[in-house]
Amino acid sequence: MPLFKKSRKTERAADGGLVRFVVRAAPLALLTAASLAAQAPAQPARPRNMLIGRAVPDPAAVERGQKIFSANCGFCHGTNAQGGDSGPDLVRSPLALDDERGDKIGPVILQGRTNKGMPAFHLPAEQIQDIAAFLRSRQQAAIDRNAYTILNVVTGDAQKGREYFNGQGRCSTCHSPTGDLAGLAKKYDAVALQSRFLYPRARPGDSQPVRSQVTVTLASGQTVSGTLDYLDDFNVALRDDAGEYHSFSRDPRLKIDVRDPLAAHAELIKKYTDSDMHNLLAYLVTLK
Repeated sequence: MPLFKKSRKTERAADGGLVRFVVRAAPLALLTAASLAAQAPAQPARPRNMLIGRAVPDPAAVERGQKIFSANCGFCHGTNAQGGDSGPDLVRSPLALDDERGDKIGPVILQGRTNKGMPAFHLPAEQIQDIAAFLRSRQQAAIDRNAYTILNVVTGDAQKGREYFNGQGRCSTCHSPTGDLAGLAKKYDAVALQSRFLYPRARPGDSQPVRSQVTVTLASGQTVSGTLDYLDDFNVALRDDAGEYHSFSRDPRLKIDVRDPLAAHAELIKKYTDSDMHNLLAYLVTLK
């Protein structure tokens, strides 16, 4: 039994006051939230690069760190941190690669390595973190293959490349500069052309890909021929001229004859010198 009993009128009054409080407080809460949101600095979204696993450092910290690094460390490690006359490459340094906000490089900077000729640098923690941000940016730039700029790859001697094509390389036994290779340099730029003759396997989008042909001879003597679709230690599969798919389990009674028109390219990869590749490319880019 409650000691005090509220009347319905009192309850209604109390409820009404609560409602009025909530209604009046709601705009105030929204105003406060909006004010806090306005005060918080907007963080621009940075595009995700799948080649880079760790957080990309703040560009402002990288810029500050580059200036500090160049002034204090560049004379030994190079201004780009890739090593100098007396200091090692810090882009590939295991210590620098493991660093997080200066936790690994900080003690080295502050204490130095006098036995290796590195003096101590008494830098504040903020500057060490900026140096760490600069080094991380250099490491990520080395990792990011998408940002790599390919320079001129045509550096060989075209005449020597022609001689290799018709002689030692034996390319002319399968190809002709006035036949299948006519206008080749109009179809591909130098970078793509280099990739094509070194690694000529079929690529997505090729209109007429070159594929291996295979003949399978069964124990009964029956033969099935076509384009090789799959081959491993256990199975072989092909598509015949009509497009029909055939698959066979490999056993000692099954004979498989594979004819790879690109086998000569695979063999040349083992024999090319740098000069051979550069000279051959220099010749191929003249086939316009």
